[in-house]
Amino acid sequence: MNAPSGEALLRTTALTLKFGGVTAADGIDFELQRGERLAVIGANGAGKTTFINICTGYLKPSSGRVYFGGADVTAMGPRRIAQLGVGRSFQLPQLFLEHTVRECLQLASAARQGRLSRFAPLSVTADQRAVAAMLELVELGPFAADPVTVLPEGHRKLLDVAIALMLQPQLVIMDEPTSGVASEDKHAVMATIMRALQEREVTAWFVEHDVDIVLQYATRVAAWIDGRIAADGAPKAVFADPVIRREVLGER
Repeated sequence: MNAPSGEALLRTTALTLKFGGVTAADGIDFELQRGERLAVIGANGAGKTTFINICTGYLKPSSGRVYFGGADVTAMGPRRIAQLGVGRSFQLPQLFLEHTVRECLQLASAARQGRLSRFAPLSVTADQRAVAAMLELVELGPFAADPVTVLPEGHRKLLDVAIALMLQPQLVIMDEPTSGVASEDKHAVMATIMRALQEREVTAWFVEHDVDIVLQYATRVAAWIDGRIAADGAPKAVFADPVIRREVLGER
């Protein structure tokens, strides 16, 4: 079943997920437009990550539908949704710890082309021009030969997003892209991520707790409370909402 033409990049209708007596997603009607930079905020347990997991195929809703690019993806698994153009980075970067930075990107390149092989070296199966371009785009060129295990957290976050971008997505969903990053490096990391997404014309959706990061890099904010979107709009307007200031920011 396909959604009507002219749809947003991603859309959900009446999306609901119940765990026993807990409603983790409560009838969510949501649209994400191409080119947006959406920040999702909310207290721990508000439903932010659950909603992402439904939209990316890791969880199946109790009811409701998810559409991506006009196609109904509700019943699809994570791999198929990724193939359609949804990239994802995680709060804890999902990296190949036994490899170098360059090799991680080579693996992603070879996977994108369906050329992964235990019998052929990555130097042959990967698109080396694409790998070099990505290293430059996310400013990891000087660290290309470094093992992932020696990277500081900010560089690991950049590499995680770079791997997602190697798959040529239309949308990248990032779960707390600055968590664990040194405070003095947060803005530099986020600026590099957003510049890379903009250059590749990729829509951005990120979960974030740092208000300064949200105000600087988001064009839209969706605030979650108890499994529903309690406010959705321009960042300054959402942060001015007294309910959001009390329930999400913890002001009294």
